[in-house]
Amino acid sequence: MITSVDNQTVKNIVKLLKGSKYRNQESTYVIEGLRLYKDCKASDIICTYVTEDFRDKYPDVIKGEHVEIVSDKVMKHITDTKTPQGILATVKMNKLSVDDITFANDNKPLALLALENIQDPGNLGTIIRMAEGAGLSGVIMSKDTVDIYNPKVVRSTMGSIFRVPFTYVESLGEEVIKLKEAGNSICAGHLDGVNLYSCDFRKGVVVLIGNEGNGLSKSISDIADSKIKIPMYGEVESLNAAMAATIISYEILRQRLD
Repeated sequence: MITSVDNQTVKNIVKLLKGSKYRNQESTYVIEGLRLYKDCKASDIICTYVTEDFRDKYPDVIKGEHVEIVSDKVMKHITDTKTPQGILATVKMNKLSVDDITFANDNKPLALLALENIQDPGNLGTIIRMAEGAGLSGVIMSKDTVDIYNPKVVRSTMGSIFRVPFTYVESLGEEVIKLKEAGNSICAGHLDGVNLYSCDFRKGVVVLIGNEGNGLSKSISDIADSKIKIPMYGEVESLNAAMAATIISYEILRQRLD
């Protein structure tokens, strides 16, 4: 049993929780709690860390080749939540490219979200979870978007991080242009756009969603074939990024179900 918070393994887990640079260096991130652990494939788990109480209560849940028992004190030290459930695991990062996502679409019309500089962990986590629910092909993100492996993002995906194809790209503009040249329509969420509900999304489409405060940069929105907006009443000008992405994505789904 690991009983000391000064144990090197414990220190490494804390570094994974706190630093995206270290996570990327190690190609490893941390998941916490029973639900996320159950959803994660055993083949992706590097090591599982459990308390004795958890092990005794859920012996059939624990999977993977490497398991470490830790004291309650250590578990509290290495978790990012106030009330630890008694299980945590280090997990291999997903390594996909845009081509991987598009090729895996089984020749169906593409429905892809392209996120530029999204900064709120809750927004990104909600978008990933929503992308699974709406049946999107995947999500691509600019390199300055918040780290998807941030513990807050991971938790808010509610397990969808394991099932939704996603990737970060060095140049979002270049990737969107390639998708455009491949025959997909590029739509930018924009205050100067046309009514969302007047658009046809039944063919391949990439929807551009911008930063929470500033929206899309001009260089990215100028690539779009069209700009779209969600109709609003009252004095509301816009919705947050996750809400806007959700409304647009479910309109795509609705049209394709007809």
